[in-house]
Amino acid sequence: MTLLTVLGLGVLLGMQHATEADHLAAMATLVSRERSLWPGLRHGLAWGLGHTLTLLLVIGGIGLLGWVISPELAGRFEQVVGAMLVLLGAHLMWRLWHPLPPTAHPHARVPGRSLLVGMVHGLAGSAALALLIGQNLPTPLWQLAYVALFGLGSLLGMGLLSGAFALSVNLGARHLRGLHQLFNAGVAAVSMLLGMRLLLVMS
Repeated sequence: MTLLTVLGLGVLLGMQHATEADHLAAMATLVSRERSLWPGLRHGLAWGLGHTLTLLLVIGGIGLLGWVISPELAGRFEQVVGAMLVLLGAHLMWRLWHPLPPTAHPHARVPGRSLLVGMVHGLAGSAALALLIGQNLPTPLWQLAYVALFGLGSLLGMGLLSGAFALSVNLGARHLRGLHQLFNAGVAAVSMLLGMRLLLVMS
């Protein structure tokens, strides 16, 4: 497999990476109050940006500075993700009992919470990605190029998914309010369950 082929696969693998269960659960909790395409899309793009920034930092540190991520440290990163999912799910459940008006900020900056969630997910995925590219790419510059393309794919994938999720939330809120509330409760429960599973598996 050529280097250019590996780099090309980076975008596709990044898009697939965005669909992992813990990523979708986190994004669903973040987008649950949005009611249109653009606000939902912004959350996904912010997640992808944070995810990519962390990966570039960590992979750059590994390739250029000789950083090492031990299995124990990688497990701690996963536990941080688990705790974050529990908190996101609990916060969404709390909001179901204390509803606020839908957000509507078409010119707002990058959503800070989505950016932070993406950065945490990037930290947790950095060990596996470092192992993958370390076996297939010869130099730190090629590795960083792969991470950038991988990040682009995850950014596009999560942006599209979060926008579509916001549109579906909008339809549910307008026409099936009871089902909409039940769906959000399910999202919160799944997020907390996935988080607790990560905490238990990695403990």
